[in-house]
Amino acid sequence: MANPDEPVVLGEEIDRVRLITLNRPRQLNVISPKVGVGRAFSAGGDLKVFYDGRKLKDSCLEVVYRMYWLCYHIHTYKKTQVALVNGISMGGGASLMVPMRFSVVTEKTVFATPEASIGHHTDCGFSYMLSHLPGHLGEYFALTGARLNGKEVVAAGLATHFVPSEKLLELEKKLISLNSGDVNAVKSVIEEFSVEVQIDEESVLNKQAVIDECFSKDTVEEILKSLEMELGKEGNAWIGGVLKGLKRSSPTGLKIALRSIREGRITKLSECLKKEFRLTINILRSTISGDIYEWDPLTLDKVNDVKMDLVFQPFEDHLELQIPEKEECRWEGKYENSVYATLQQINE
Repeated sequence: MANPDEPVVLGEEIDRVRLITLNRPRQLNVISPKVGVGRAFSAGGDLKVFYDGRKLKDSCLEVVYRMYWLCYHIHTYKKTQVALVNGISMGGGASLMVPMRFSVVTEKTVFATPEASIGHHTDCGFSYMLSHLPGHLGEYFALTGARLNGKEVVAAGLATHFVPSEKLLELEKKLISLNSGDVNAVKSVIEEFSVEVQIDEESVLNKQAVIDECFSKDTVEEILKSLEMELGKEGNAWIGGVLKGLKRSSPTGLKIALRSIREGRITKLSECLKKEFRLTINILRSTISGDIYEWDPLTLDKVNDVKMDLVFQPFEDHLELQIPEKEECRWEGKYENSVYATLQQINE
């Protein structure tokens, strides 16, 4: 449990610079209603909070709404933002890194979007971000939850710079002393400390031809079949681990994630966030399945495609995530200003 006497987010202002540090290192800086230091930047959503609230009506709705509000702000914020990522950065936690103007990673960085494997979906803007990666890398990362190291994150276009961890503190100090949000000035400072990346020969980013061949298929079943066919070819032993992971993942989560990524490729960011908000709330409500709590059904062939449409179906207009039509620097659509806060007060 977090120490109630310790702030879970540390904020500091130094002249024109604002520093924000997640401060739940023992919990890997998970995102929870209590909304880094330690070995994690952020490991994403707090699954224990989700599980503990599984029998309560919309127990996590407020933190979900606030998280999507924050995601939109990070994507559209006009001031220069820099993320210094020296550890685990997964799922919703990675959404605090990837959209930044500058995202700096190190050899200690580990990136992944593993939500589909646990019965959830690729959330917090990642149905948009992953779907815009080259080829079908987006489907691959969304379905497999594959982990990337710092150099691979930069090579994939999910971070802007690689800086050795021993130089990170010095970089932070110099950015603070710069005392400016000028994009070119900030970029120049970061480039003083950054190094060019060269991914290892066995990196999955060097397997894109096979990934594109397999993950371009229309269904999860066809993707698995294609992977099994490729497995027998020379140099494709790495596919064995991919297949093993997919076959032990949530069938419903895989199908929802694939559809969401495909939709993200032809949908603007605001619509992706609205869709992901619906998916998250419907999954937590067990609208068609309790997969995020316990697999149901156990196999892909038992997932009802007609029922799956229900989790994608739009809410009534006033219950949607209220993102403005035009991108603005500030959006006042906070949870306390939403219809959900009013409904909660009435229910209480």
